[in-house]
Amino acid sequence: MMSYLRLLISALLLCGLVWGMHQRIPVGKQQLPAPGHFFNPFSGFWRNAEPAVAVFSASADWNLPGLSSTVEVLFDDLMVPHIFADNELDAVRVQGYLLARDRLWQMDISTRKAAGRLSEVLGERTLEIDRMTRRHGLGWAAERDLASWQQDARARAVLDAFTAGVNAYIASLRPADYPIEFKILGYAPEPWTHLKSALMAESMAETLVRREFDLPSTQTRDLLGPEVYDALFPEWNPEQQPIVPDQGQWTTVATTPSPANDTAASMQAPVGHRHKTRRYGAPDEYQDGSNNWALSGARTRSGKPMLANDPHLTLNLPSIWYQMQIHTPAFNCYGVSLPGVPGVIIGFNEHLAWGITNASHDVADWYRIQWSNDRRTAYRYDDTDRQVTYRVETIGVKGRPPVQDTVTYTVWGPVVHERDTEHPLRDCAFRWLVHDPSEPLYPLVFLNLAQSKGWDDYRQAIAPFDVPAQNMVMATRTGAIGITVQGHFPLRQPGQGKFVQDGSRSDNAWQGRIPQAMNPALKDPEQAFVFSANQHSTPPSYPYYYHGDFEDFRGRRIHERLSTLQGATLDTLAAMQQDNFSRRAADALPAMLHLLGSRADADDRQIRNVLQSWNFQYEAGQRAPIFFEYWFDACYRATWDELRTDSIGFEPRLPDSWRFIDLLRHDTLNVFFDNRETPLKESAGDIVRAAYDSTLAHFAANPDLLLYTWGQYRPVEIKHMGRIEGFGRTLTNVGGHGSAPNAQKDTHGPSWRMLVALEDSVYARGVYPGGQSGNPGSPYYDNMVDAWAEGRYFDLLFLASPSAPTTRVLGRVRFTPEP
Repeated sequence: MMSYLRLLISALLLCGLVWGMHQRIPVGKQQLPAPGHFFNPFSGFWRNAEPAVAVFSASADWNLPGLSSTVEVLFDDLMVPHIFADNELDAVRVQGYLLARDRLWQMDISTRKAAGRLSEVLGERTLEIDRMTRRHGLGWAAERDLASWQQDARARAVLDAFTAGVNAYIASLRPADYPIEFKILGYAPEPWTHLKSALMAESMAETLVRREFDLPSTQTRDLLGPEVYDALFPEWNPEQQPIVPDQGQWTTVATTPSPANDTAASMQAPVGHRHKTRRYGAPDEYQDGSNNWALSGARTRSGKPMLANDPHLTLNLPSIWYQMQIHTPAFNCYGVSLPGVPGVIIGFNEHLAWGITNASHDVADWYRIQWSNDRRTAYRYDDTDRQVTYRVETIGVKGRPPVQDTVTYTVWGPVVHERDTEHPLRDCAFRWLVHDPSEPLYPLVFLNLAQSKGWDDYRQAIAPFDVPAQNMVMATRTGAIGITVQGHFPLRQPGQGKFVQDGSRSDNAWQGRIPQAMNPALKDPEQAFVFSANQHSTPPSYPYYYHGDFEDFRGRRIHERLSTLQGATLDTLAAMQQDNFSRRAADALPAMLHLLGSRADADDRQIRNVLQSWNFQYEAGQRAPIFFEYWFDACYRATWDELRTDSIGFEPRLPDSWRFIDLLRHDTLNVFFDNRETPLKESAGDIVRAAYDSTLAHFAANPDLLLYTWGQYRPVEIKHMGRIEGFGRTLTNVGGHGSAPNAQKDTHGPSWRMLVALEDSVYARGVYPGGQSGNPGSPYYDNMVDAWAEGRYFDLLFLASPSAPTTRVLGRVRFTPEP
């Protein structure tokens, strides 16, 4: 009997162990994967390890349904695919397959984020993220884009081919083959759709054009009064160089329409002051941006044009970009693709190179709604009642029933914060250019750009590119250079969109769009270069009103260097991309040291000597940037202390760094330098000296910081997209700063550095902080990170044919049509 009992207990324990091995393990709000599945030697994470040899190290033939002819793909020593196809649709189909093969989970999680579907796989912890994504109308915008794209037969065919390629790869997978993130999170990939490609485009729009200051600007203006507000927040920095200067090209153009109302103030609407105050130093004005420029032959050693581009974005693993070459009878191009979108976004062909930076215009406005009834089913609009519409959002949540959220829509857009009765924007609708249907030819922009040979081709190719607006630079082998601020821009009345507006009047609406022909553009200027660094598109003489979140320091430094450049080579351009000089520090520190004056005590000698000898370079091995940043932030905080108190009841907008520095240099008795809690009237010098004393005290209390270098003090984090520990990289040997051309921050920076020499044979270099593979078990997952951190580039293998002689090709694959 005892033996049977022991057998029964053993069987129950075994069953319990087997059951437990197949259950996910809760850890706080997260869940670890089921051990049985994850450690399964046949289908678990072991299957995701790749050997430290080239993937596709031998030739192979693969069948790909839907191809019209054979496509040959060569893989080089960086695992970059070189696609040789007989037509565009076959090339795009293979591109979709390869992107899925190397970046499937990245594509899946990116589109889930844009669609507000993270909670389906991550559970309740991302529910509020999904809710707000949907309330901002991102999924709605993608649906409207797709409806527009379907109107064009070629765009539809391209999307069909790309989607089919992605799905062909997905269909080939067994659970054992799933990328490791699917195994960790316990879900399976789903089929790709055209809507997912639209969501990828909207994801970039959300990253680049959802930055606006309507609420804090309105609250701060109400606190300070219009005159003081305008003095602290001027729209134009007179020291900056615009992307397109005034060369008399706008003298005969009609100006922006005047306000239809008697005063611009009638557009503005009051808002509440229920907003938690956040403690911070100088504003984080160094948002996702970029640099690009092109030089004519007059400034290069070869006498031929050159082009450089380095988009600054959040640094993730897998990397944002994916390198590839696409060759068809119509074009031969090389560059980086955005996984989930057909074509090459930044790159070059045999005739022309192109690059992009964010235009940084504000294309989002808030309108205060006057509800007609307590049920909020109608609102006042031009003295009539207009009914709202509703969009019911059903949000799947892993481990619990779906959550439904009903979003109210008005003529302006969604009422985003309606659920939050304490939010100042609760009664406001969100008017966002991203919500407008995209141009039907938008999916073809970069495929057409890949076929361009000159200025006219380039201009025609980029014309359908609407949102997010970009500064598109170009250069050709025949000698042309140019730049266009390309996109759709609201046609606003002067001053419109800076503050929350009255949504009961239709004359507060945008008056259409700035005419496409009036988008700022510059071709072959006398200065022999064009450039952009997210600064103002034009000077104030431009006849149409716009405002935005423009950069004030990088552009000045780049302009200084380009203006004196002669005999440039690609090495010259590489040094410029990695220039750690900060015009912000060069403007501020001399003024701060002057105001500090001499001191009798010697306790500050170490820090002062380091600062006085500093060359304003944020090099990884320097200590001066650490001291300067702490001191500058202390000065900034002390100056705006009246705006940073909890008593005002909201989070104010604070002046940009350039305006603060301007006060330090030219208006040292400004009222904001005075501490109203003391009987004395303080000046800028008092602020600077007190901040310096607090800086000395800080480092005296933390002596270990005196041994840190800038790279150690501000390490660069290249995190995994899913924030899975062990799948990211931390670097302490990287210099740079958001105000330097090498705009490196802790988690943001140059996501792709590209240099192109447009000589008789086009030659290019490039690097990004990652690798081609999205698999952490692959040797190609982060194999370019160290080179990127050290400032090295790779020669880009640009092949004229699949039989071109080279020793860098390590594998070949032939994709063949179905028998």
